[in-house]
Amino acid sequence: MNHVSSSTPNNGAATGAFFMIAASLAFAGSNLLQSALPTPVEYGGYGMSSTGMAFWQYVIASLLALPLILRIGLGNLRTSHPVAHQIRAFVSALGVHVFVYGFATGVPIWQMVTLLATGPLFIILGSTLFLGERASAVRIGAALVGFVGAIIVSGVGAESLSSAALIPIVAAALWATTDVLTKYLSKRGERPETLTISLLVLVTPNHLLILIAVWALGGVAPGLLPAGLADNVFALPGGTALALLVLLGALTAAAQYLLAIAYKAADATYLQPFGDLKVPLSGLLGWVILSQVPGDLFWAGAALILAASLFILWAETDRRPKLSVA
Repeated sequence: MNHVSSSTPNNGAATGAFFMIAASLAFAGSNLLQSALPTPVEYGGYGMSSTGMAFWQYVIASLLALPLILRIGLGNLRTSHPVAHQIRAFVSALGVHVFVYGFATGVPIWQMVTLLATGPLFIILGSTLFLGERASAVRIGAALVGFVGAIIVSGVGAESLSSAALIPIVAAALWATTDVLTKYLSKRGERPETLTISLLVLVTPNHLLILIAVWALGGVAPGLLPAGLADNVFALPGGTALALLVLLGALTAAAQYLLAIAYKAADATYLQPFGDLKVPLSGLLGWVILSQVPGDLFWAGAALILAASLFILWAETDRRPKLSVA
């Protein structure tokens, strides 16, 4: 998920595009590792708890992101809306846990990342219902096209469809809620620096909160949660799995650094298509390395979702706040 707000400089389009593509590669690598680490050993994975993986991933990423946090400045944590910031960080962390749980259930990378592209459609819905933004014909039409694409990619009507295919859509809705809350706070005068650093600082404690809640619920009502979700949540793996977990955290932090540089160099509207490259890149890595071959209708559904998102970006003016991280 993109955590860093955008800027609109006079030049630097090529620089911005380069670093956004690099960020897309980092996200694609993260998705590959998020798929491999929680996959059961008997299926070629490492059997790590998805809950524990998400927590340790962000512990490592937060430590590596300390220079970025210090550059923005802890003084920017001062806010008149602490509850809204906390809810925003919690929902963002919960989206990560839902997302990686999808990998643990066996949803392939190509399906996970493509269905995440439904996020802008949920942002439109949330902004219209809760922020009073006008739902234009362009927005409604794009939302319907993207929804059709999501249905195609999810495999509705196919014999192999499982409820797990809906997990990435839930994650997309949660992360869209984070973006709607960001808009809400921006409308109330919160500075971009505060919006960025509050999420960077609060997200890892919220991952710990979710981990403890899952662990406690698994102990009190062991049959309530899906099998394996609450098992060994605090355990760190060893050997190759530990090295891959550290790499996952490093890629997560690297993606945030690269996004910060990209958004400092160019406008978010211009950069978004380059950010969407993480969808085919993730699918390609899953295909080549994990032998997860996309379904027959994947390309058609993915094209509809991405076309809907890009059309919204083309037709609507992006008004995200500016942020300087220098």
